[in-house]
Amino acid sequence: MFDVVALGELLIDFTPAGISNAGNELFEKNPGGAPANVLAAVSKLGKSTAFLGMVGEDQFGIFLKEVLKKNGINVTGMKFSKEINTTLAFVHLDEKGDRSFSFYRKPGADMMLTKDDIDYDVIKNSKIFHFGSISMTDEPSRSATLAAVEFAKANGLIISYDPNFRPPLWKSAGDAVENMKVGLKYADILKISEEELELITGIKDMDKGAAMLYDMGVKVVLVTLGPRGCFYRYKGGTGRLDTYDTKVVDTTGAGDSFLGGVLYRLSEKRLEDICQLPKDEFEDIIDFSNAIGSLTATKKGAIPAMPTLEEVNMCRKQVPKLRYGK
Repeated sequence: MFDVVALGELLIDFTPAGISNAGNELFEKNPGGAPANVLAAVSKLGKSTAFLGMVGEDQFGIFLKEVLKKNGINVTGMKFSKEINTTLAFVHLDEKGDRSFSFYRKPGADMMLTKDDIDYDVIKNSKIFHFGSISMTDEPSRSATLAAVEFAKANGLIISYDPNFRPPLWKSAGDAVENMKVGLKYADILKISEEELELITGIKDMDKGAAMLYDMGVKVVLVTLGPRGCFYRYKGGTGRLDTYDTKVVDTTGAGDSFLGGVLYRLSEKRLEDICQLPKDEFEDIIDFSNAIGSLTATKKGAIPAMPTLEEVNMCRKQVPKLRYGK
């Protein structure tokens, strides 16, 4: 039995790594892809995970498979394309460590996953199913994603969803919103950025936007706010928790590791129990996950930066909070 199974993109993040002797920017090869990042965080904390998706039958795809295995992620449901190469993403960091992306995905192997490629037994033997919107940008992976999430829902799994808006990967913002809203129909737990919240709901006010998503049937709404922590809404109420004051080097994967922390803490609970959690217990889960996201941002790359449970506990004890007004 797997605690968390995730479906979606697995790719190479080329992360800035200094300047060459000739004065050119250097890039370091790192494993990436939001669903895989979430699994790596959960696995690093000690839970069992499995990945469903496709990479190219090339040196990058082989490298990614080995990285997942090394991080304790089951790869039974990982497929290889003989025709299409592994997707590549170049990460560009500003002076604050915030990132933007350039993608080489026209097409990429992750887009080639079909309904027949999915290992439904892996889903059936899992507790939580996680997916994002990147696998819904194109066919056939869009249909494959919906088939998988519908199967997961029918088999009683808790559904976790991350809209994960990446403008270069969509035909238009309107196309992105239309497809991201489809994912909301299935979501029990939603991790969403402030920008994505406004894009999807058309509402700038965070509280009202989160309330709209909650009224649509999402049981847990988590709005990640970077240095301002996380705003949440669930049956027990709403609130915003400050995050930890760590030295930011690279924010790649920080939101994914935050969600990994949430799923790690919720993986042994039933959906009805999650909805009934007392507010102080729920906020402890958010605080725990804030620590994970903060620690991930202190290192370059995503999967290589995921912290251990011991590191998270130490952060919560020793690192001060970034204080923002309510």
